[in-house]
Amino acid sequence: MPDGLGIRRAREDEGAVLADLYLRVRRENAGAIPAVAHADDSVRAWWSDVLVVRDEVWVAELDGETVGVLALRRPDWVDQLYVVGSAAGRGVGSALLDVARRELGGRRQLWTFQSNTGARRFYERHGFVDVERTSGDNQEGAPDVRYLSVAEEESRESS
Repeated sequence: MPDGLGIRRAREDEGAVLADLYLRVRRENAGAIPAVAHADDSVRAWWSDVLVVRDEVWVAELDGETVGVLALRRPDWVDQLYVVGSAAGRGVGSALLDVARRELGGRRQLWTFQSNTGARRFYERHGFVDVERTSGDNQEGAPDVRYLSVAEEESRESS
């Protein structure tokens, strides 16, 4: 874990702040990630009223600044993982995936957009395998890909 990085559970009152981080990262990656399908206020309400209440949400802070967010949905979903551009390449995303591995254990799965080649390379470097693709069965109507990762022990047993 990089120096100055802390990861903690989100508080329920942080939904709007985390939604703003999500919106910022989506905008920073326009082109690789399709535009958000909902108005900003709707996104903030969803993060505040649903995501931080329903899921396990984790916050990454680098030198006191909130730079990443991870939402886990049991039993095995990495539902959201976003890191601001200024913290990219500094181990924040890897540290958040370590939390997912620790909290979810064995099998972990997630969706990402097919066009988000940077995220896809990142997940593949971390042992995720492309197991399913759609032509856009999501709110954005954009082609996506489901990735699956299994615990190291399970991988060795199936070899």
